[in-house]
Amino acid sequence: MSATVTAAATASDEYKATTKLRGLARASVNPTDLSDIYRSDTNIAVWQRQLPCPVQQEVAALLAGSAPCEVSLTTSPERLRAALGIALPGAQIDALVDDIAELVEMYTCLFEWDCVGLRLTALTRAMCPRFHVDHVPCRIVTTYQGQATQWLKHQVVNRERLGRGSEGKPDDVSGLYAAASAIEQLAAGDVALLKGERWLGNEGAGLVHRSPALEDGERRLLLTLDMA
Repeated sequence: MSATVTAAATASDEYKATTKLRGLARASVNPTDLSDIYRSDTNIAVWQRQLPCPVQQEVAALLAGSAPCEVSLTTSPERLRAALGIALPGAQIDALVDDIAELVEMYTCLFEWDCVGLRLTALTRAMCPRFHVDHVPCRIVTTYQGQATQWLKHQVVNRERLGRGSEGKPDDVSGLYAAASAIEQLAAGDVALLKGERWLGNEGAGLVHRSPALEDGERRLLLTLDMA
């Protein structure tokens, strides 16, 4: 187990204090600070990072190829490499697999979970174009190339305008948020933990987020991890 994973697991026990605040965002260049997601006042924790050049190069080559990339599987840290090898036969993605393996190990260690639901998908359009919340406890998202996830701070959202409350109107005119300047966006490479509605005590404060619109010809590689 890497020092990063060990530190993340140790730090996760340190943030259980109760507070009246909800829905705060926390960002850091230190991966161990992802454990801030355990704070009851926090609904997104972001590890801001630059992807290593070998990972960037492999991702660019993967997206430039003609083979589809749409992987969905349930796996453990021990079975991950073999599972990705079967899902993406012939792909030269050793550095990318190493990076995914590190994130899977961090995620399972942070939440003391044995298996994850993993999705690795190449996208040419927004997968979830409307702002929404996830009905899960907590999800990791990271974009390896392309536009990354957009989200809204808890304090600027009118949650009555989510889903059917929008009355079919686009997000920008439904009253969900006041102005486009309220929209936050992750950067490619960032690793974010998004707290959902099924995190105990977080009902009504799940992170509101959406997939970004993509330009013609743009491809995005998205990884998500869920508890399985």
